Amino acid sequence: MPETPLIPRQTLFGNPDRALVRLSPDGQRLAYLAPLDGVLNVWVAPADRPDDAQPITRDTGRGIQQYVWAYTNDRILYLKDNDGDENWRVFSVQVDTHETVDLTPFEGVQAQISQLSPEFPRELIVGLNDRDPQLHDLYRIDLTTGERELLVQNDEGFVGYICDLQFRVRFALRFTPEAGVEMYHPSNHGAWELYDSFEGEDVLTTNPGGLDADGKTLYMIDSRGRDTAAEVAIDLDTNERHVLAEDERADAMDVLMHPRERTVQAVAFNYKRKRWQIIDERVRADLEHLNAVEDGEVEIASRTLDDDRWIVAYARDDGPVHYYRYERDAQQTDFLFTNHEALEGQPLARMHPVVIESRDGLNLVSYLTLPPDRDLDGDGRPDKPLPLVLFVHGGPWARDEWGYHPYHQWLANRGYAALSVNYRGSTGFGKSFINAANREWAGAMHDDLIDAVDWAIDQGIADRDRVAIAGGSYGGYATLVGLTFTPDKFACGVDIVGPSSLITLVENVPPYWMPMLPLLTQRVGDPNTDEGREFLKSRSPLTYVDHITKPLLIGHGANDPRVKQHESDQIVEAMQANGIPVTYVLYPDEGHGFVRPENRLSFTAIAEAFLAEHLGGRVEPVGDDFEGSSLEIPAGAEGVRGLADA
Repeated sequence: MPETPLIPRQTLFGNPDRALVRLSPDGQRLAYLAPLDGVLNVWVAPADRPDDAQPITRDTGRGIQQYVWAYTNDRILYLKDNDGDENWRVFSVQVDTHETVDLTPFEGVQAQISQLSPEFPRELIVGLNDRDPQLHDLYRIDLTTGERELLVQNDEGFVGYICDLQFRVRFALRFTPEAGVEMYHPSNHGAWELYDSFEGEDVLTTNPGGLDADGKTLYMIDSRGRDTAAEVAIDLDTNERHVLAEDERADAMDVLMHPRERTVQAVAFNYKRKRWQIIDERVRADLEHLNAVEDGEVEIASRTLDDDRWIVAYARDDGPVHYYRYERDAQQTDFLFTNHEALEGQPLARMHPVVIESRDGLNLVSYLTLPPDRDLDGDGRPDKPLPLVLFVHGGPWARDEWGYHPYHQWLANRGYAALSVNYRGSTGFGKSFINAANREWAGAMHDDLIDAVDWAIDQGIADRDRVAIAGGSYGGYATLVGLTFTPDKFACGVDIVGPSSLITLVENVPPYWMPMLPLLTQRVGDPNTDEGREFLKSRSPLTYVDHITKPLLIGHGANDPRVKQHESDQIVEAMQANGIPVTYVLYPDEGHGFVRPENRLSFTAIAEAFLAEHLGGRVEPVGDDFEGSSLEIPAGAEGVRGLADA
């Protein structure tokens, strides 16, 4: 049969046509992110004429990734940092005049939007660490003037607050030295009183969500007294707790809330695929209707304040997101657009959920994508073993899930099997699963990845001599672990913003992570004791750099606040000192990951040539994929064929 056409990298890794589609609270306008001169900006249109959208922001840098409507209906709030440093600033832009106000005009300060309310449409609550870099104080800020009023000065080491719609601070949370969490509420005398607490085993699976509109019910995802986290409602007058939704295999992960009442109407659970459990019968007919409109997982992207009109997104594994406008009274669903029209008609692959058993009996929910022309019957087994790329998610307290995955599609299109594994420590599978990763970086967490590779080899999916490991953040660390702890398992590795030393990682966290440091020291290791330091050293790829025998490609953003550039610098320097070749790509205008499409394209072009050289896959010529990129190559340009010339 004819060879599957190459899907251009530009199609897979360029900007979407539209993203974050949201209705104004009154339903009169529609906003989304879309490119303007190649940079994502906020566009707004009349809700019934989405083709008439006009840009209301004009960012020319890394683009806008986060925004929200103000309840005034004529303003949008968006966040922007400086070249990936994550010191977010909040801007308010008037939709008609495009007049923009910087609400947090402070250099080196991180702003966090804490609360918006229809009761106070011209104000918002923002957390700012301008007084103390480690702690966020709460301010009430005017959307048009930027005038601010201090609500809470954080002298208690709190890491988060819960406010009600009356802009009253109702709860505050902080970590204990033992890595538990204490939850406080203000007393009648102005002091903070302990309201509740979670032990360390529940911290990553228990989270207060928010209050209903009258402030009398607190919603929580809660794993205390159970393994998987349930959605729980707490009556604050009586302290009675009611389990609203639960699942024996998966944690409650997402909620559908009434836009005005702020009551939970449905709860999502995700084991292999996402499933909604209905709580409020008022939305049952809506969700049943929407599930019948087309294939894909249903996401309610936006709702008007009166709840008459919704924006609904359908996520697929082999195509773009489809957006619809839904009129609830008439149960009428009208197609609007896709998020990425160029994906339509491309030879995209299906994603297969598989459950792999670890050597000690854990179920590892994983996702496998194969080249379509090598899996003609669609059973998730190729006609013969393929080169495999194990693509490891970051976090590690995150997860892979079913859906469109640009890296999986790219790899499958180039002739590789792509496998992503929810190794122990991944979220969504209960607290026993997540706690099984405590102090297991480069230990049992890595064993899970090796077990998945062995499974793929045993199933005839992977060619044992052509397996690569790749990933970002923790996935980058896992790549370095793979090439140092198990150097014979992998043919090569691609590390994106991965830490090379757990000691320097923990010692150099951003200042606003310091109140959460007990979480890291308990679950990763403590560099403040001799024993802990030796343990972290024993789990650091930098310690075993002389074990590296396979080709390595490293990419990093110079402004990364989480995994500092030093993490890549030091392992590159150690490899060079040992005479071990390495290719190192650095982006001076990026942080923890590559946001600018020009940088994504350039790195994937390099990675594609690198993988092809060592695994034998297909290659699209570089073409103009380096154009506009800020890439620098501090080391090893000669290590990737054609890179020096390009």
